[in-house]
Amino acid sequence: MSSENQQLVVVTGASTGMGAATARELARRGFHVLAGVRRERDGEPLRAAGIEPVILDITEPGHIASLVDRLARDPRPLAALVNNAGIPGAGPVEVTPLEDWRRLFEVNVLGHVAITQALIPMLLRGKGRIVNITSLNGKLSMAGYGPYASTKFALEAVSDALRNELGPQGVRVVVVEPGGVQTAMAGHGIAGIERLGGRMTPDLAARYGDMMRALPAHAAAFTAAGVTAEAAARRIAKAVTDRNPRTRYTIGRTASFLIGAARFLPDRVLDRMTSSDLRKHYGRRALTRPA
Repeated sequence: MSSENQQLVVVTGASTGMGAATARELARRGFHVLAGVRRERDGEPLRAAGIEPVILDITEPGHIASLVDRLARDPRPLAALVNNAGIPGAGPVEVTPLEDWRRLFEVNVLGHVAITQALIPMLLRGKGRIVNITSLNGKLSMAGYGPYASTKFALEAVSDALRNELGPQGVRVVVVEPGGVQTAMAGHGIAGIERLGGRMTPDLAARYGDMMRALPAHAAAFTAAGVTAEAAARRIAKAVTDRNPRTRYTIGRTASFLIGAARFLPDRVLDRMTSSDLRKHYGRRALTRPA
C-alpha cells in the first residue's frame, strides 16, 4: 500500500507487550500506525516501516493535543483508535488505598475517555472505528481483583454507550476482552500486590493475609497459561479490520469460557468457581514472573 493510500491507526499503550505487538501486526497489514509510548527510548525498538512512535500518556492533556495536531496535519483518514493503554491493580477492596483506586480509574477509564473525545471528530470524518481493550475482568470480578475489574467494567459501559451514540453516524465501536496474555504487565501487577501486602495492618493481615499471599501465584499462573502477545494482536487486528465486526471479541479459551458461563450460571456458582481457583494457590508463591 502506498503512503498516499495508507490509513492511519492510533494504538495507545504500545511501549511493550500486547500494544507493541498490535502496532506491528497492523503495520504488517498496511496501516500507518501511530504507536503511543511514554518515553522516547520505548519508541526506538518499535520504529519501522509503517510504525511511527509518538509520546502519549493518555492522562496528559498536552500529549493528546499534540497527537490531535499531528493527525490534523496528515491528509490520510483515521481508520481506528485502539484504546489499549492500562495499568494493573489487584488487592482486596478494603486493603487497596483510595489513591490507588483513583490512579487506576484515571488511566484505565478517564484517559481512554479523554483521547476518545479528542479523536471522535476525525473518526467521524473517516468512518473509522474505536476498539476498546477491556478484559475478562470487565465481565467477571473476583476476590482480590476488584479495583482493576471495576475499571474494566466501567470501560465496558463506556463502550456500550459509544456504540449506540456513534454507530448511527458511521463509527463502529468494538470491545476486545482478553483473558491471560503473556506480557510484562502481569509482572508489574505482582510487584504491586507484594508492595500492598507489606503495608497491611495486623487486622487486615489477619483477614486477607492468605489471599494476598495467593494472588501473586494466581496471577502468574493465569498469565503463563495465556496466549502470546502476538496471538492477542492478531485478534485485535481482526477487530480493526473485519468488514462487519462483532460488538465483542474474546482472547483466549479462559476468557471465552468464563464470559460465556457468566451469562448463564448463578452468581453463587461463579463465586465458588473463582474462589476455588484462587484457593489452589494458598501457600504458594510466584517464583517466576512473566517476561
